[in-house]
This record gives sequence, structure tokens and C-alpha cells, in this order.
Amino acid sequence: MAICFRTAVLLLALLLPKTSLSASPCKPSGFLHSKSNKNCDQSNGADCCKAGKSYPQYKNSPPVTAHTPAILTLNCFEKNCDGGGAAACDNKFHSDNDLIVALSTGWYNHKSRCGKKIKITSKKNGKSVLATVVDECDSVNGCDKDHDNQPPCRCNVVDASKAVWKALGLNTDVGEESITWSDA
Repeated sequence: MAICFRTAVLLLALLLPKTSLSASPCKPSGFLHSKSNKNCDQSNGADCCKAGKSYPQYKNSPPVTAHTPAILTLNCFEKNCDGGGAAACDNKFHSDNDLIVALSTGWYNHKSRCGKKIKITSKKNGKSVLATVVDECDSVNGCDKDHDNQPPCRCNVVDASKAVWKALGLNTDVGEESITWSDA
């Protein structure tokens, strides 16, 4: 029985696993049940918790390699913006003009990467930059004042300042980009 080309392509599209920036390479370690979505700053396109919704929590991140796949997101590290509280590494706020990042909980690894540089490479254009880890993108807690009423981070996020996005030649309005990263 002959299958036309168009039908074969359709079958492949249905059978192959779908990939997207939002797909998680990790299994949740639990779920956080949101009670509120008060006072969520969306100035950098942040997601806000919705009352009654459950959000996955992740205690682990994928293994770090020479080219660890990740999602680059935009964060504000300055006081009074959508980044939440002061940076976890030094309990200070930082300028968004600095090349700095927050890593998902598993990669942050109990402050073991604090003050260390990571190399970030855009999958879109191949540009790379070195950035310093100053914060944790909390993959376990969220939906509260300390986390600017945002849900927990996914397990594979490098949450970066505007300066990192600019150095990589990426448009901050996009909100998420595919990258790879490694310890520098």
C-alpha cells in the first residue's frame, strides 16, 4: 500500500516528540499550589501566579556539560523591579548593566556557583558571553512576596540581566531564547 508524501510527513509530525522552549527536561519533585496573584510585576514579561493553579517544583537540573542546553530568560536584578528580593549569593541588588545571571536551583547548587563565571552561547546566532552567577532562580518556591508572586523557575533556566541579552545580540522583547552554557 502506497502512502503519499504529504501523509507520511503528517504521520511523522504526529509521532515525533514535540520540543519547545517550555518543555522541561526534568521531572517535577512536587507541586506548589498558588493562593494569590497579588502585586506581580510583569515589566520584563514575567509570569504571575494564578490563584488555584498548581506549579511544578524542581530540586534538580539537567547535568552540566561543555554545552548544557538551557532557556535564557530576562531578569531584573535591581531594587523595586520584577526580580524579587536581593540576590541570593550576596544579599545585594545589582545593576542590570552588569553581566550577571541567576541559575535554576539544581545548577545553583547551594551557592556553589556564586561569584563564578559561566559561558553562555546563543543557539540563535552563535555569540557567546561570560557572566557571573549572583542569584538563584528558585525552582522550588514561588507565588509569594519574596518571589514577586511569580511561579517557581523551570529546572533549566539561566535568568540573565539585560546586559547579557545585549552582549548576545538578542532582543529582550522575545522573553526566552535557547542557549547552551558551561562553567567558565
